[in-house]
Amino acid sequence: MSVHSSRQRRKDARPQELLEAALSLFAEKGFAATRSEEVAQRAGVSKGTLYLYYPSKEELLKAVVRSTLAVEVAEGARLLDEHQGSATEALLGPLVDWWIRVYNSPASGVFKLLLTEMCNFPELAEFYAQEVLEPGMGVMARLLMQGVERGEFRPLDIEMAVHSIAMPFVMMCVHKHSLGACGFKDIQPEAFMRGHMHLLLSGFQAAAAPGAGHLRGHKAT
Repeated sequence: MSVHSSRQRRKDARPQELLEAALSLFAEKGFAATRSEEVAQRAGVSKGTLYLYYPSKEELLKAVVRSTLAVEVAEGARLLDEHQGSATEALLGPLVDWWIRVYNSPASGVFKLLLTEMCNFPELAEFYAQEVLEPGMGVMARLLMQGVERGEFRPLDIEMAVHSIAMPFVMMCVHKHSLGACGFKDIQPEAFMRGHMHLLLSGFQAAAAPGAGHLRGHKAT
């Protein structure tokens, strides 16, 4: 391999290396407390190189969100749109699987970062709402409405039901990067997420709803 090719490959990898370094530091120290030079140092580049790719710390955070949670939300939407079974099966399968994947990925650190600091950065909070929150909540809302329309679920307050699904999962991600990072023993995340969804579905489902037998026969693990 030529020196030029090696340098080009290194250059092409820099944006991702910078995003990984930024997410790691933002989750550890917080957005406000992290200095740009710290991100550059952890990524092994100069501060000038960092600014070449991301002109400000705010733009760097936006890129982190786009490359992690925004990508995950889009993939989750695709999987649910392609699902051919009942809404119950979608909630117990692809949706919980998606949350578990996010929990186990670096993207989970974004939740802690945004929830603890974005009230001090209104522009970034609005960006998060547009890029992650609204699309993610919309996917779950469509799934629940589909279940209601098919007679699978009883009439629901859709917004309340979506928050009932999402908030405990989000808090699991926050816990991982707060108390969990300090050595506090965490409950088993996969068991919690699947068990939580079973509890919710017990309240969502209509009497003798299609898919109810699937729920009764599907053990939370």
